[in-house]
Amino acid sequence: MKSDRQKEIIKIIRTYNIETQDDLITHLNQSGYIVTQATISRDIRELNITKSLSSDGKYTYSMPKDDSLDHHAVYGDTITRSVRSVNFACNTVVLKTYPGLANAVAAGIDSGKYDEVLGCVAGDDTIIVITKDDELAKSFSEKIAKSVGL
Repeated sequence: MKSDRQKEIIKIIRTYNIETQDDLITHLNQSGYIVTQATISRDIRELNITKSLSSDGKYTYSMPKDDSLDHHAVYGDTITRSVRSVNFACNTVVLKTYPGLANAVAAGIDSGKYDEVLGCVAGDDTIIVITKDDELAKSFSEKIAKSVGL
C-alpha cells in the first residue's frame, strides 16, 4: 500500500503543479487513496520531494532531478531562500518559513549533515528543531541565521 501510494504521489507531482499538501491529498483521494496530512508529510520526506519555483512563479512540489546528488546541496538553496526567522530556547530551535515551505526545509535539515540535530517537526510555516543540548541549539541557530542572512 505505501509503495503504491508513493508511486502515485510521484506520478501526481510529475503530472500536476501541486502547491500544497491539501492539493496532493485531493489528487490522491481522486485516485482512491485516503490519507492524512501526517502520512503525506512523511511520504514527502521519504521521497525527498522539495518545493521549487515553477515557470509561472509559484512554489510547487518537485522530485529531485538526480538521486546521486548530495542532499545538503539539493536542500541548501531551499533552506537559504525559505527561512524568515530563527530563535532558540534551551535545546529547541524554532524556524519560521514562508507559508508551505516548512516541510521542505525540515527535510533539508533532516537529510543534512547537522550532527547537533536530533530531529525536527514541521508544520506549514514553522519548524521545531531539537538539538542534543542548549549550547548546540545556540550554535545551530547561529549557523542557520548566518546562512540565510539574518
